[in-house]
Amino acid sequence: MSITPLMPVYPRCGFRPVRGEHCHLIGEDGRRYLDFAAGIAVNILGHSHEGLIGAIQRQAETLMHVSNLYGSPQGEHLAQRLVDLTFADTVFFTNSGAEAVECAIKTARAYHSHAGNDHKFELITFNNAFHGRTMATISASSQEKMHKGFLPLLPGFKYVPFDDLEAVKAAIGPNTAGFLVEPVQGEGGIRPASQEFMVGLRALADEHDLLLVLDEVQCGVARSGTFYAYEQYGIEPDVVATAKGLGGGFPFGACLATEKAARGMVIGAHGSTYGGNPLAIAAGEAVLDAVANEEFLADVRAKSERLRSRLEQFIGNYPDLFELVRGMGLMLGVKMKIEPRGFVAHLRDNHQLLTVSAGDNTLRLVPPLVIDDAHIDEFFEKLSAGAASFQPEAAA
Repeated sequence: MSITPLMPVYPRCGFRPVRGEHCHLIGEDGRRYLDFAAGIAVNILGHSHEGLIGAIQRQAETLMHVSNLYGSPQGEHLAQRLVDLTFADTVFFTNSGAEAVECAIKTARAYHSHAGNDHKFELITFNNAFHGRTMATISASSQEKMHKGFLPLLPGFKYVPFDDLEAVKAAIGPNTAGFLVEPVQGEGGIRPASQEFMVGLRALADEHDLLLVLDEVQCGVARSGTFYAYEQYGIEPDVVATAKGLGGGFPFGACLATEKAARGMVIGAHGSTYGGNPLAIAAGEAVLDAVANEEFLADVRAKSERLRSRLEQFIGNYPDLFELVRGMGLMLGVKMKIEPRGFVAHLRDNHQLLTVSAGDNTLRLVPPLVIDDAHIDEFFEKLSAGAASFQPEAAA
């Protein structure tokens, strides 16, 4: 038998972590790695946060899972907290970001179907977006590499250039149900949308009775420096898909919606066996306890400014490697002048620094939100050593 026991769909590297300590991962060989990847923007409280660990342990001893056939005092409490913290009136809990986006897509279609407009099923989405790996979410994403082998795609999505309001206006037609957009494209290269674009989408949605659906799976839950990134644009969406940081490392997501947007999500319209089970809710409560306050958010913004300003100074030392810095909060990208995967591997294998590549030749930095100045200093020591020793020809 030649296939591996773990289905070989990931290009797994040689690093094999077995333990985490705060903002470091420890490999099978005992070496310590500074983690500026955080499980791809998931471990927002690091790897050994006592509040999160304690909440999961206590809940595991009490009640891990029950069916959604029963009332959920745990889920009701966390849903109310999210409602109080955001634009939303109602919440559906999921296990992942892709499922949260699936729920958001269904919510948008059901909104129009409930009003008798079954023809309004098409969401305008954006080039270089990433919304997940299910059939609906790859269909919503314009990337051919994700489509290969899985055709035909599901109908109901129209792709236009990101941050191009005129292209959006031109794409609106009789079948349009709304817009699905990441306020900060993650996989697409850590590209924040412009203020004009987001405000313009909100205005178009209001004008045409469409839904503005945001995918904040990566940029949400304090990552951007506000609880959700939409707050920085001065707008309110109709639906938001959220996950990653919401569970702090426990698989957990949610679809947030206004009462109006959720008018079609009636009994039987949607469901999830595991979504919002007591163990996941306990993780979500612990995350909110830590991050859903202005002191924590202000600290994220301050650390973002320190990291960003030092990055902007640093890249000038290597003009052949680096081009610019962009992003929001502790979701930063360094656009490189080469394909970044070789550099990511070099930093990991030779300098014990974990980062992530992204589209548009971007080195993605999404550390735990609990990093301190010592971690930032360590990051620059490792990055500096890595840039000085990197040989693009060897990496290629």
